[in-house]
Amino acid sequence: MTDPTTVTRRSILGGTAALAGSAVLAGAPAVAKMAPKPFNPNFPKGFLWGAATAGHQVEGNNTNADSWVLENIKPSIYSEPSGDACNSFELWRADLDLVKAIGLNTYRFSLEWPRIEPAQGQFSRAMLDYYKTIIDGCHQRGLTPVVTFNHYTTPIWFAAMGGWTNPQAPALFARFCEKAAQALAGGIGYALTLNEPNIMNVLKVVLPPQAIAGQHAMLEAAARAHGTAKFAAGNSIDIDDIPTATRNLVAGHKAGRAAIKAVRPDLPVGVSLSMFDDQAAGPHSIRDHMREVLYSPWLDAVKGDDFLGVQNYERMVWDDKGRVPVPADAVRGVRGAEIYPASLGGSVRYAHQATGCPIMVTENGASVDDDTIRARMIPAALHGLKAAMDDGVPVLGYIHWSLLDNFEWIFGYKVHMGLASVDPVTFARTAKPSAAVLGAIARGNALPG
Repeated sequence: MTDPTTVTRRSILGGTAALAGSAVLAGAPAVAKMAPKPFNPNFPKGFLWGAATAGHQVEGNNTNADSWVLENIKPSIYSEPSGDACNSFELWRADLDLVKAIGLNTYRFSLEWPRIEPAQGQFSRAMLDYYKTIIDGCHQRGLTPVVTFNHYTTPIWFAAMGGWTNPQAPALFARFCEKAAQALAGGIGYALTLNEPNIMNVLKVVLPPQAIAGQHAMLEAAARAHGTAKFAAGNSIDIDDIPTATRNLVAGHKAGRAAIKAVRPDLPVGVSLSMFDDQAAGPHSIRDHMREVLYSPWLDAVKGDDFLGVQNYERMVWDDKGRVPVPADAVRGVRGAEIYPASLGGSVRYAHQATGCPIMVTENGASVDDDTIRARMIPAALHGLKAAMDDGVPVLGYIHWSLLDNFEWIFGYKVHMGLASVDPVTFARTAKPSAAVLGAIARGNALPG
């Protein structure tokens, strides 16, 4: 099995050598050839080192959520229901203690809109107080709270109105953001309006046709069960509805950002996007076209935001016909995706180039059962990230996905991406060796020499 760290460092060194060689070939005098700049392993003071969770994936029994409906409807493309998840609704203190014990200084989590507004226009004071307690718990442990106002899941009543395809959606989301900000914004370190609102564009490209057909049947069953013409979930909508939903999501992000800023103008607000490290192969590569498909119109919509959250897991190599297959000798995750640590640096470079925004890595990780792969991947990915920073890309922090092995949507509990495992009976959290690797880097604020 190829060591991802070796691959990454060779590629960096190879790129430096190629640049030096081009100067000589161009006729530059030998004295002009510069020695490679030594790599600086130190991260800037105040760099955010964190781990992430999302409410529906860890809290459990989120019965007012659109995803709860889809997990339990027949037919469903979900492999199993979320059920108790990691029981973080009760055990959030254990989660915060784990973040602290690992050696991190930041915790990213989400507000559950279905809990806070279970019926349209009815806001739960108790649930707002619940999330305020978590924010306060972060500060008590010296952790910066990075809070996502909506991590996919929407209330059932919202989904039954057509979700993000409904023209009222942006205003309804902005109202939720206003109510949540009024209760919580004072303690939040950084806010994200939406998590990966471009995810349906991504899934349209990567999901097989049978999964798309299965999703359509599942959504139709949910619509029938709720007596509505269209049931559209936060991360599951019909392919034909993507353009309409995207327009409303862009409007929702802008309206939500304005609502949060109206409550607390100095709170940094952004949005996270799912981004590959898109690479061109051969002449007439369709890479630039695919970037348009995957990320438009978000790269324009986020300009002027306080930061952009980048969520990267893999690269995509595009030739003139489509996606180039993953190399046969590649290290792979449990779903067959290539584990390619250098993709983080590549995606961050493009994200900043395309938007001008400061970057926060809000998710990066690997779906592997062999934790030694994750333990090698983390420093290799951070090496590429630091190289991008040294080249001038402003990066606020690195937040790993995820803190816990949790409910990974349609894959259920079969995919393990956590720095800690969770016992399905006792819910005991057990840190993996990869957590110690990330923690050592975070404590030293530097990569190992």
